[in-house]
Amino acid sequence: MLEGRASHSEAVWRNLIEMGAAAAAIPEQYGGAGLGYLELCLVAEEAGRHLAAVPLSSSFYLAAEAILRAGSEAQKQRWLPKLASGEWLAAIAMTEPGAGSDMRGMRTKATREGGEGGGWRIKGSKHFISHADEADFVILVAVTGIDDAGRSQMSTFLVDLDAPGVALHDGYRNVSHRGYTNSIIDFDDVYVGPDALLGEEGKGFELAGEWLGSTRLQVAATCLGRAERALDLSIQHAATREQFGQPIGRFQGVGFKLADMATELRAAELMTLHAAWKYDQGTATDADIAMAKLKATEMLALVADEAIQIHGGMGLMDELPLERIWRDARIERIWDGTSEIQRHIVSRSLLRPLGA
Repeated sequence: MLEGRASHSEAVWRNLIEMGAAAAAIPEQYGGAGLGYLELCLVAEEAGRHLAAVPLSSSFYLAAEAILRAGSEAQKQRWLPKLASGEWLAAIAMTEPGAGSDMRGMRTKATREGGEGGGWRIKGSKHFISHADEADFVILVAVTGIDDAGRSQMSTFLVDLDAPGVALHDGYRNVSHRGYTNSIIDFDDVYVGPDALLGEEGKGFELAGEWLGSTRLQVAATCLGRAERALDLSIQHAATREQFGQPIGRFQGVGFKLADMATELRAAELMTLHAAWKYDQGTATDADIAMAKLKATEMLALVADEAIQIHGGMGLMDELPLERIWRDARIERIWDGTSEIQRHIVSRSLLRPLGA
């Protein structure tokens, strides 16, 4: 719970809770604001503009999305009001040292105990778990069987982080998003009851594929906000910094950079908000979301780099936020599905109808 939580992000979370943003996408019947993902993306875009590394942590919304999509009514009643009020925080435990983009390569296992209708024993380790040091529970993805093709079948579980056998360790120091924390979680024969299973047994891979869309939209939206900040600073600098007797923005070498930055930003914004609108309508495809994430994250990399070039040496000094925007931009093309994964999703959607 937030009460007594000695964390660098506690004040940020409290402010978000008071504003209602933390519960934006949770339905009103469970204590949330009942907003759609288009509105949520607009909030995330504004948060990104102010360099918020923590406020709209995708793991928070991803947990709510997962419970909404797959949870029983009893699970929704138990978990969602606590998330909406900020009394509980959540994390998502998917990534493992040997299984990043290859989810089916994960080794954490959940073994049923007591036969059909019994609980589960969980063994394994997860890493790169966002904000687990602040969370009260995780949504865990674990292997629960093997299908006829020899592939791992996965299931999802709601696991309290204070359960016996759960051990939390400090994660790795991150060059990007220094305000962000990641943790390593070990599960040593952790028992969870039958009511901890989220969704159908063996359908965790499909469920994760569904909920990843929402977090990829959040990543794209926060990238928009940071790019807007970098572009605004660059325009101001280009209009006021003089060299050779005139503002540097009058030189094509600078002015054309601004034009390209603004064009790429507008394209990424339209793609992201359109995908979010389609997500709310239930018509968004995996390719729609993949293209939005791909475009927004690669756009931010370009805009951040060009902004520093326009500012020259001062762009890399920490008196300005540009060096942080530049550092933070790098991880966006990696987490929640690398740029290569997004391209794979898009290309597959183009070729599959032709049988290729």
